[in-house]
Amino acid sequence: MSAITNHMPTAELQALDAAHHMHPFTTNEELAEKGARVITRAKGVYLTDSEGNQILDGMAGLWCVNIGYGRPEMAEVAARQMMELPYYNTFFMTTHVPAIALAQEVTKLAPEGMNNVFFAGSGSEANDTNIRMVRTYWAEKGKPEKTHIISRKNAYHGSSVGSGSLGGMSYMHAQGGMPIPGIHHINQPDWWAEGGDLTPEDFGLQRAQELEAKILELGEDKVAAFIAEPVQGAGGVIVPPDSYWPEIQRICDTYEILLIADEVICGFGRTGNWFGSQTMGIRPHIMTIAKGLSSGYQPIGGSIVCDEVAQVIGATEFNHGYTYSGHPVAAAVALENLRILQEENILDRVRSVGAPALKAGLEKLADHPLVGDVSIKGMMASLPLTPHKESRAKFAADAGTVGYMCRERCFANNLVMRHVGDRMIVSPPLIIEPEDIEIFMRRALTALDETYAQLKAQDLLKPAS
Repeated sequence: MSAITNHMPTAELQALDAAHHMHPFTTNEELAEKGARVITRAKGVYLTDSEGNQILDGMAGLWCVNIGYGRPEMAEVAARQMMELPYYNTFFMTTHVPAIALAQEVTKLAPEGMNNVFFAGSGSEANDTNIRMVRTYWAEKGKPEKTHIISRKNAYHGSSVGSGSLGGMSYMHAQGGMPIPGIHHINQPDWWAEGGDLTPEDFGLQRAQELEAKILELGEDKVAAFIAEPVQGAGGVIVPPDSYWPEIQRICDTYEILLIADEVICGFGRTGNWFGSQTMGIRPHIMTIAKGLSSGYQPIGGSIVCDEVAQVIGATEFNHGYTYSGHPVAAAVALENLRILQEENILDRVRSVGAPALKAGLEKLADHPLVGDVSIKGMMASLPLTPHKESRAKFAADAGTVGYMCRERCFANNLVMRHVGDRMIVSPPLIIEPEDIEIFMRRALTALDETYAQLKAQDLLKPAS
């Protein structure tokens, strides 16, 4: 990699950051004491920080940099579009070429019958759109009482008031008056943590049938939609048992409930197909998209909408939208991202090279005394940490204590691997090479060994009673 650009010393950058920059999902006072990690450059699957360390990014930013960092074509497209049409809105019977072209290309890749896109600036915005869209749909169908939306505990659908309410993160609901009325949550299909003595098959059916029970409790005539990620991402890469999604689909079909698949993480190749819905055999009415749509090079999101819902919404004035819906620069960059994914056959490469190499490497890590299991789907995976593999025990320490320790040892070894509670999660750029996966595994193993030694030294290798 080329040398990092000139900049102020790290300590000065950290001080300025602490003085003026409020970070998301962060205790800013603690960060100010510690000092933020300052990233200055990135290329391929590696980040460079202000001290010159080269860090393997095992999380593709925030699950999004699917084509890797530093693609000059993306910068060239953005610059060209900025010179031609840097901005215009899509309100008031107006459109522009990048939005038209991107909508067409996205629907070519989407499942059959999903030929419509409503653009947003992020996945959070798109899920807010979905709340209004499904409620408007049923109102226009003469059923205005169908307003309730069912989601799952520990799901993540964004952090705005609407999308944060759809999500099932209790720590988020503790702030800001969430969830808003009309949003309900059922249990997640996390067999590792919650399956007890049930087989995965039986557990998956049991958790899916909670949807039916909740519909009957609320009243079929009151429920508008069910929303879920094909594979829960921020909840800990929770791959549901094979029995789960077919039963969910049956229930939605039986009770005429709109099914929203949140594809913000799973979409655009992460699971080895264009969408996680295809991988998991789901037939959604709406799919939420963002992240991999532009590989993070520009902020953009949207909702892919089936023809039936789009036709009903299109017959009325849908009083909803965003200043940056279909922003021309973001749309042009996203279109170039989709070109790269297709012309370089990146999805084929995920299935034949990347995912098998990642799976083989992670399964070796499963032999480590701290690692209880490997849960993987395509290029996303989790490693639940445990003091006792056979019983899938939790640690006696507060949830997240061990995961945080392991995350810090990963960073110390120039590896980004995130923790969710006491799970380590993995989501590298889709273009990662087998030799980089080997580097990933060496650094991860070192981090696990150091964490294990630290736990032993602090007498924290105790299971919860």
